[in-house]
Amino acid sequence: MKLARYGAPGAEKPALVEPDGTLRDLSGLCSDINGPLLADMSVFENVDPSSLPIVDGPQRLGPCVGNVGKLVCIGLNYSDHAEETGNPIPTEPVVFMKATSAITGPNDAVVKPRGAEKLDYEVELGIVIGKTAKYVAEADALDHVAAYCIVNDVSERVFQIEREGQWTKGKSCDTFGPLGPYVVTKDEIPDPQNLSMRLEVNGETRQNGSTRTMIFGVQYLVSYLSQLFTLHPGDVISTGTPPGVGMGMNPPGFVNVGDVMELNIEGLGRQRQMVIADV
Repeated sequence: MKLARYGAPGAEKPALVEPDGTLRDLSGLCSDINGPLLADMSVFENVDPSSLPIVDGPQRLGPCVGNVGKLVCIGLNYSDHAEETGNPIPTEPVVFMKATSAITGPNDAVVKPRGAEKLDYEVELGIVIGKTAKYVAEADALDHVAAYCIVNDVSERVFQIEREGQWTKGKSCDTFGPLGPYVVTKDEIPDPQNLSMRLEVNGETRQNGSTRTMIFGVQYLVSYLSQLFTLHPGDVISTGTPPGVGMGMNPPGFVNVGDVMELNIEGLGRQRQMVIADV
């Protein structure tokens, strides 16, 4: 099942996504695609999609999860990406947080912040939590996953690396967390460790990888993080990116105002963002 949120920012409505992309309004069944719904999706049992109202006309898609509690990110989780950035391969997950105020829709513009010099992209698999997870064994980790989605972990490398402090400030600027276009329930993704993933800038392929090459897989990450803090329904884990980021190119391939990023992950749809200037 594919679930989306459509409408103006802050006023999104829930929708079911048909195989042909048609949106069916879910407002009569639920108020939002959020933690409480992801924890209990029994409302969809025995629902005939054809009985739901069709959403008319082109619609803006909002972030595919509403009211995200935590956006937890994993850094350097692909060995070849660690190498291209000049970092050693981690012996345990590199964890940082991305401010939830960075979250935006999958096709909304990415705003280049004032003072930004090195704007970068990262196509990533997002894990959407559906059941509270605390001290979870790796073998039971997938029981706590509701769905998956695409995340563009947008970064400003000067803020992140060249200035003092933690990565968070180079990862949390407004619009640096596009989510979507929809969440795909885990029954449609039988093997999250075998998904092709791709990112293009202005039509040029920059990243062309697979979740097969993750250092720490989905089950391990959910278990690992649950030992550190409780994961709640509606939390999202962004699991790292394959090689091909702008900072790893020679010369560097950072994005700028007017550039267009297009992302897709097998089975999870597509995103498209244009970079615009802050005003």
